[in-house]
Amino acid sequence: MKMATMTAYKYQAQALMRDYLLADLLVPYTSVLFGIVLCKVAYDFTRILSSFYFKGYTLLTKIQRIEWNNRGMSSAHAIFITAVSLYIVTSTDLFSDCVKGPITFRNSIISTSALGVSVGYFITDLEMIFWLYPSLGGMEYVLHHTLSLVAIAYTMLSGEGQFYTYMVLISETTTPEINLRWFLDTAGLKKSSAYLVNGILMFVAWLVARIFLFMYVFYHIYLHYSQMHAFGYYLTFVVPSVLFVMNTMWFMKILKGVMKTLAKWS
Repeated sequence: MKMATMTAYKYQAQALMRDYLLADLLVPYTSVLFGIVLCKVAYDFTRILSSFYFKGYTLLTKIQRIEWNNRGMSSAHAIFITAVSLYIVTSTDLFSDCVKGPITFRNSIISTSALGVSVGYFITDLEMIFWLYPSLGGMEYVLHHTLSLVAIAYTMLSGEGQFYTYMVLISETTTPEINLRWFLDTAGLKKSSAYLVNGILMFVAWLVARIFLFMYVFYHIYLHYSQMHAFGYYLTFVVPSVLFVMNTMWFMKILKGVMKTLAKWS
């Protein structure tokens, strides 16, 4: 009986590899390459634009300029993937209840391609983090990016769990606020009203997109986990769980920062 069970799992894994991981590889791999190229374009565009419109850019240190450009790149990715995620989840029928079939296996060329662009970004950003470690982020960023990269790459190649991936990627809506906070601080505008307003927006966006939304994702996974393959289920459960813990820790820091800033302004 044990041997038969192992054989069944072996055939299931082979079927998954044949039907999903090795099917239509041109689309995901091309989109990953496209994502890497777009990261280079966004990085250079930030550098050129900043040198023309921000006089203090040339006064920054070399590592500060690199981080400045890197944050411009990450903001561009965040805006792109948030817009795509909201469009696919709310404005298409891909994950609609009206469509028959398990929601955990629904995907399209557009959804897979967009995930490929995101994989390209995480590869690029993770490479820069390792290259300049720890200037662009410590071990928590390595963990966050590695988990995100593995999860997104799997759902891109297999087509499994794309709904949950896009729900989690909506949380990237907080990234532009995080980067703007750093931009304002680096530019010496920490005491400006823009810094205060951005901090409040970041707090609200984080609470909604990285706390409440994750709770809904966990509830949805609980209702549909039986429809997924074992590896896909564990990946779908473990990655959001770890990210949720990290989000909660960072949220407490944001909350303390907002309260401290409001106390100064009052």
